[in-house]
Amino acid sequence: MHPWTRTHWFLTLLFLVVIGLEYSTPPPYVFGYLYIGAVLLASVRLGHRATLWVTGIAVGLTLLNLWVPGIEPITPITLANRAITVLALVVTAWLSDRIQQYESAMLRQQVQLASQTQLAKVREDFVSTLTHDLKTPLLGAIETLNAFQGGQFGTITHAQQRAIAIMIRSHQMTLQLVETLMDVYRNDIEGLHLHRNPVNLTSLAEDVILQLTPLATARQIHLCFRQGDSDFRQAYWVNADTFQLQRVFNNLMTNAINHSLRGRKVEIYITAKNNDYQVKILDEGQGIPDQDLPHLFERFYQGNSDRQAKGTGLGLYLSRQIIEAHGGRIWAEQRSPQGAIFAFCLPMETLSY
Repeated sequence: MHPWTRTHWFLTLLFLVVIGLEYSTPPPYVFGYLYIGAVLLASVRLGHRATLWVTGIAVGLTLLNLWVPGIEPITPITLANRAITVLALVVTAWLSDRIQQYESAMLRQQVQLASQTQLAKVREDFVSTLTHDLKTPLLGAIETLNAFQGGQFGTITHAQQRAIAIMIRSHQMTLQLVETLMDVYRNDIEGLHLHRNPVNLTSLAEDVILQLTPLATARQIHLCFRQGDSDFRQAYWVNADTFQLQRVFNNLMTNAINHSLRGRKVEIYITAKNNDYQVKILDEGQGIPDQDLPHLFERFYQGNSDRQAKGTGLGLYLSRQIIEAHGGRIWAEQRSPQGAIFAFCLPMETLSY
């Protein structure tokens, strides 16, 4: 027998038993509470509409017993008992229906969560495979170009040297983008795991400036470094992940160099402000539209200006992940009269010295 049919037979039998008890006894004896079992069964097995029907029938039969079989007169106590029974049936039906709705909603959320988890796993596997497959030929191409540049395949001209250098730089940028993409997805799924140690922000900034000097020179950009109002170098020690913090400096400074006008300068400014160590990178580029400022550090965000159109949005998003993992904050703002400011701060309680 089909389960749906068994449920209806059981409900019918339950109603017959309760009706037999109700209508064979005087009205003061209330057996209508037993209809609650039928209401709960209908709610669990048959759904919302069937629950309403069963509750309505149970309420009707409970009230009808006041006049049928009509052996005794109706008293206030009998009427009150029946009213309480009816209220109990209605409340039970309402609560049971709400519970079923909650359970259905929870089940849908569990299914949706399972689907999202599976999708995230598929996405992670896809990105991992894609980045691995892309890194291998890129590394091979870079090594081959380095061999050409070193003269291992014969003498090359100055013009060829320049062309090979451009190709190597292009491949390295692509490789960096691939690695950034993988890091972004890994951090989203697993979280960013930091290996903290004492880091001097001043030394870190100077190292990154040294690394980016060739890029700045090629674009005719002057790099300068300032600390507060003092002309003397100060050590700002924080407890941080050296490698990850270096990536933030590199991302923000590369971004400033790439978007500054030729012949201008990019400034790195570090100071202690309130309870934070604050790092600012100031460029003299086209600036950023006000409507884009709140969204710059979102993943893959592409703004309306030429500045955003040149990048993927991954570098700034990764920088936000790193700074927030350190308990800091990162933001961007307009620079007067021209340019943009990218800044981040780390709380002073991260000091090691």
